[in-house]
Amino acid sequence: MPTADPLPTAPMCPAPNPAPRPPRRIALPEGACDTHAHVIGGPPGYPLVDSRSYTPPEAPPAAYLGMLDAVGMARGVLVQVSVHGTDNRLMVETLEANRGRLRGIAVVGADASDAELVRLKAAGVVGLRLNVLFGGGVGFDQLERLGDRCRELGWHLQSLLDARTLPELAPRLERLPVPFVVDHMGHMPVSAGIDHPGFQALLGLLRRGKGWVKLSGAFRTSVAGHPRIRAPGEPTPSSARSPARDGPPPPQPGDRRRR
Repeated sequence: MPTADPLPTAPMCPAPNPAPRPPRRIALPEGACDTHAHVIGGPPGYPLVDSRSYTPPEAPPAAYLGMLDAVGMARGVLVQVSVHGTDNRLMVETLEANRGRLRGIAVVGADASDAELVRLKAAGVVGLRLNVLFGGGVGFDQLERLGDRCRELGWHLQSLLDARTLPELAPRLERLPVPFVVDHMGHMPVSAGIDHPGFQALLGLLRRGKGWVKLSGAFRTSVAGHPRIRAPGEPTPSSARSPARDGPPPPQPGDRRRR
């Protein structure tokens, strides 16, 4: 159920970078596309789900569009954020207001009506997302059912998962009738090493042409964490958070609400 008040068990999430700027070392190609970001509304108009894993500040559409302009991105893909659960309204409103520039990835339950999916497609939605890492998401018990519904609409299926579970999950992904995308490099902790069976399973899916992986959110799997949360010149602490030990961290500054 949605709530208007932050939960004591849902930590506050830092705001995104208020002054984004273009890259210094590379030139973005014409038509560059940001493939993963979120817009977030505030209660009571856009309630947050009780089961959320964090409590974010608002990330309005205007701020996202301003970021695209500032960094030189022509287009963007909005992914339904976990804190809004299956309430896709803000994302859909943003897509409808920017039809030539944005596309979206929605979150729906297995009971979503055909009419709802058709409405989402008309707004610019091109896929559905599963999320087993953060509260508010839809889990893999709906994988095959939502895969079939994506096939009917010409969509793909996107997953926020822990790559360490891929040795068991990969056969189900490969049987999907639609393309699939793994978010944020599968949240594979770098401390686990490249020989970990989960990472090797991820590489195997790519080698066999069975899906795509987003090269994003590298700080999430780092032992040191996001560089912006440490003071300049501060050494990496030996007791830094380990995703392998502590699980995925809450969103950090600069990740553009990527959850």
